[in-house]
Amino acid sequence: MESVLSLLPKKIHEQLQHISPAVAERIEELRIRIGRPLEIIVGGKPSFMPYLVDAGDAQALLSRLSQFSLYTLEEELKRGYITVAGGHRVGLAGKVILENGGVKAIRDISSFNIRIARQKIGAAEELISFLYTHEWQHTMIIGAPQSGKTTLLRDIARIISSGSERYNILPNKVGIVDERSEIAGCVQGVPQLEFGPRVDVLDGCPKAEGMMMMIRSMSPDVLVVDEIGRAEDTLAVLEAVNAGIKLIITTHGQSLEEIRKRPTIAAILEQSIFERFIELKRSEDQGRISTVFDGGGRQISKKAGSQHV
Repeated sequence: MESVLSLLPKKIHEQLQHISPAVAERIEELRIRIGRPLEIIVGGKPSFMPYLVDAGDAQALLSRLSQFSLYTLEEELKRGYITVAGGHRVGLAGKVILENGGVKAIRDISSFNIRIARQKIGAAEELISFLYTHEWQHTMIIGAPQSGKTTLLRDIARIISSGSERYNILPNKVGIVDERSEIAGCVQGVPQLEFGPRVDVLDGCPKAEGMMMMIRSMSPDVLVVDEIGRAEDTLAVLEAVNAGIKLIITTHGQSLEEIRKRPTIAAILEQSIFERFIELKRSEDQGRISTVFDGGGRQISKKAGSQHV
C-alpha cells in the first residue's frame, strides 16, 4: 500500500490512517469521487469514510499521477486508466473528448478507482502437478470478476519463468500480453511484480495483435494472456498453437459449462486445444480454486478446493 499512499492527497491519506493495519492490507479498491464520501472496498463489500472528497483532492491526485504534467498521460487518458508503481491501476471517469468517433482523452476527471495489485507467491503451487506433465499444458482459467484469475495467472507465469526444483521443471520463456497492464503492472515497460528471469511483456497491447507480435519477435515457450473472448482472439490462439507455443489464458465465466455457451469462446473450445480448465469461485473475501478439469471436461481434482488466490 505504500506506493498508493504516497500518491494520495493529504486529507485522504489522513482518513486512511484511521483504518486498522489488518483492514488496510485487505483493501481491494479505493474509490475517490468529487462530492461523494471516500469509499473503500474490502472483501467485495463497500465501506464509506466520513469525508467528502472535493475538487482540490481530485486535482491534487491527478497532479501526482501525472507528475504535474498531464501531457505525459495522453495515451493513458485515452484508455481510461493509469498504472502506477507497484502495479496498481487507477481507473478514471469524467468528460470524454471524442475525435473521429474515438476517445481522444478524458477531461474534468471527477472519479478515480484505485485497484490495489497484490501478488500472492505460491498461489499456483498446488496446481503444478496438474498443469505440467513433461511439458506445460494448454490451460484456461475460468472465473467471475474478483475471483482471483489474474492473481493465479501471475503466479503460474512466475513459476514457468523461474522453474521449480520441487517438480524438476526447468525455466521456460514466458511471453505476457498485458493489454490492460493488470498482469505485470508495468511502469515504463518494466514489470513491477516478481516474474522470474525469463519473462517478456508487451504492455498495453491488444491481445490478438500482441500474441502475433510475441510469436514473431520473442519466440516464447508459453504465452500468458488475460481475459480472452473476442472474435479476433480465436485466430491468434490458433496461430500460437500451430507455432508450438503453450497457452495459459483466463476468461470471464462462472463455470466451464457456462463458457461453452458463449459463441466466441465456443469457437475456441471446438478446436479441442485446451488440456486443462481451472474453475475459480469467490469465497467470502477472496477467490478459491474450485475444480480442475482435463481437456475432455472430466474433473481431475477436488483437493485444490481449499487453496485461496
